[in-house]
Amino acid sequence: MRAPLAAWLRAEGAAAGGKRVLDVGCGAKPYYPFFAGAAEYVGIDAVPTSMTDLVGPVEALPIDDGAFDVVLCTQVLEHADDPAAAVRELHRVTTPGGRVLASTHGVAVFHPNPNDYWRWTHTGLRKLFEANGDWQSISVTPGAGTAECLALLFARFVHLSAKRAQLALLARPLVAALNTGAAALDARVPILREPIPGSLFANFHVTAVKV
Repeated sequence: MRAPLAAWLRAEGAAAGGKRVLDVGCGAKPYYPFFAGAAEYVGIDAVPTSMTDLVGPVEALPIDDGAFDVVLCTQVLEHADDPAAAVRELHRVTTPGGRVLASTHGVAVFHPNPNDYWRWTHTGLRKLFEANGDWQSISVTPGAGTAECLALLFARFVHLSAKRAQLALLARPLVAALNTGAAALDARVPILREPIPGSLFANFHVTAVKV
């Protein structure tokens, strides 16, 4: 899940030179290095940390209308009390013609932080964005394929079991092998990367361009 997300944002960051970037739910700002060429990079989170520039929930951002050219919202929507209100806020603070880059789960283990409410399909995410903003275009793509999703879930339980048995280090080679093998399988079998009935995706990447 993380490698495809990082690759996507690295490519977006390369095209964001001189732009104003807002990172909603920034945490420790792990993607800041990808946007080093931005004119401004502001991080906001509901839970303040040493890396947080502003404090506020995604449903009520303390930011002026149209203030940012690029708005990131990675792995936040599944934790939002009101995802529709969150998308409306992302739209509001984006400048006309600007881009919202959002990611969220399709399939994942329960992970309250502090809460964990939602999972989506690609059609559900498209509907969520279409209903909550005036967008020029909306793209929803799986971050990785079905084999990688299954490997992620299995590796997660392998890691948890090994951690409880105080054997976490021994699980690392198996987890690495699962991820590597699944990525190779998805690369060789295109249908595993297609959002068709029966598919499973751990994560989706949404690119929404504001009118």
